[in-house]
Amino acid sequence: MTSPARDALATRLRAAGSVFAEDEADLLLEAGDGEPTRLRALVQRRLAGEPLEYVLGWAAFDGHRIRVTPGVFVPRARTAVVVEQAARRLQRYDRVVDLCCGAGAIAVALFGRVGALDLVATDIDPDAVDVAAENVGDRGIVVRGDLFAPLPDRFRGAVDVIAVNAPYVPSASIATMPVEARDHEHRVALDGGEDGLDLHRRIAAGAGEWLRPGGTVVIEVSEAQSSASAAVFADAGFAATIEHDDEVDGTCVVATLPA
Repeated sequence: MTSPARDALATRLRAAGSVFAEDEADLLLEAGDGEPTRLRALVQRRLAGEPLEYVLGWAAFDGHRIRVTPGVFVPRARTAVVVEQAARRLQRYDRVVDLCCGAGAIAVALFGRVGALDLVATDIDPDAVDVAAENVGDRGIVVRGDLFAPLPDRFRGAVDVIAVNAPYVPSASIATMPVEARDHEHRVALDGGEDGLDLHRRIAAGAGEWLRPGGTVVIEVSEAQSSASAAVFADAGFAATIEHDDEVDGTCVVATLPA
């Protein structure tokens, strides 16, 4: 629905470079909730270049509104490929790890698709852990630590699926990322090392200790890096395949531990 206020706001957003100015205007007006002072503050933040998701306080992902706070990695639509491939391999009450969980978007989406799960989400970023705990609520456990280190011992050798969106941007490529990512998201959520696969190597080396026989790692990667990532997991003893979803333009490696 159009209105003079909405049209005027869309015009300002478009002039500031927004590609989806009308949609953004609708969301900002909704967030303003009829309070001119609040709306003005939100619009000023957006016009100053702050990512829309931080201004709104949430990001859309797989049919959910995922709470995000400044600095925390904003869920991308392409990560739905990880959710899809993980959900195919899960039943209710299965044991799941959302590794490098960020705001907990994968966990929330898996609850929505599968139902109740025995789930632990981990991240090294304390801000991400705080917001993920809010998003996951009492449906799972969120813990801070480096990769597998904070997992409970009862998960050792018993995990059905490890779902991962670990950083995979090569260090030198961060400078070429969109400004909303490189200037606003914590670098720890983006930097994957020299070739982008440092975390993939560490996960491949450590996942076998936590998966049950026949358990699976589903890990996001760029299409260009997918063959190299699959080779990392194959070298670690996994049967690795590459999956791509054209609808969300997402790619992941699916690496299964021998039964």
